[in-house]
Amino acid sequence: MSQRLLVGACLTLTLGAAWADDDARAWLDRMNRALATRNYDGTFIHYRAVNGGRVDTLRIIHSYEDGKVAERLVSMDSSGREIVRDEGELTCYLPDQRRVLIEPLRDRGALLGTLPAFDAGLEEFYKVEKLPADRLLSRRAQVIAVNPKDAFRFGYRLWIDESSAMPLKTQLCDEKGNVIEQILIASLTLRDHIPRSALRPQVKDVDSFQVVRQQTPPTELPVLSVMWRALQVPPGFKLTATSSQIMDGSDAPVAHLVYSDGLASVSVFIESRPRDRDSLKGFARIGSAFTFSTTVKGHTVTAVGEVPKQTVQLIADSVKPSSETPPAPGDHRR
Repeated sequence: MSQRLLVGACLTLTLGAAWADDDARAWLDRMNRALATRNYDGTFIHYRAVNGGRVDTLRIIHSYEDGKVAERLVSMDSSGREIVRDEGELTCYLPDQRRVLIEPLRDRGALLGTLPAFDAGLEEFYKVEKLPADRLLSRRAQVIAVNPKDAFRFGYRLWIDESSAMPLKTQLCDEKGNVIEQILIASLTLRDHIPRSALRPQVKDVDSFQVVRQQTPPTELPVLSVMWRALQVPPGFKLTATSSQIMDGSDAPVAHLVYSDGLASVSVFIESRPRDRDSLKGFARIGSAFTFSTTVKGHTVTAVGEVPKQTVQLIADSVKPSSETPPAPGDHRR
């Protein structure tokens, strides 16, 4: 092969690879738009591989009308639990506990879950690519892999319906490629309109349930969240949110910090009262998430996220009062 043909072949391969990556990112964008703006009624199976494995079957009803989103998530097991999202609130109906929990809606993503847009800033930490197409529910699906480039993040595999751009299967994978968590769509119906009646909870005897509404924190509580920062975080993770709140069943304020790389996120909770329960220190597993708790300056610090265990430990161990940590760029403290 002549030098000119060899260079031409290399350029073709390089451009082809770049095009495939762009196409993969475009499919992720299409999927997120579909999850947010389509009207759909579906049943999905949620599988978690940890702690011996657990399988839950749920129904999701999603409405998008006049720019407003309403959703209802129904557990198909004997608990009869339902979650309703509407008018900026998330209401959890727990018939097995005879309780209703109401809290402000903080995450604007669909209850079924989304992946943030894969922008150029994430390319340093993840590789996104198209895999060979597959078929699910008699539909042709584009398969997209999002693989981390280091040990601080988990990876994703997604099967996206070619015609509707709806996700038919999503997997959360560890550093070895093992599936930690999977959502598999069992049935999916796309509709032009979702009636309001389909979005109302079907739980009986709600009037007799205890209603717990998240307390509105006093005005001085937001100061607590700016008193703490993580001194060391994995590459790419940045402080993206801070708040202070009163947790259910406690009068003590809790600072809440969120560190994210744009795809994965870790929540850090700092309790102003120390716990005397040593059993809560160290690692724990909650579904597909790791938690790590430690004590700092007489406060309990807990980091939790769907990330490898070393990530939550690194962040929790580095949390200090903000007076001891240099401010990061754009970190405006009050």
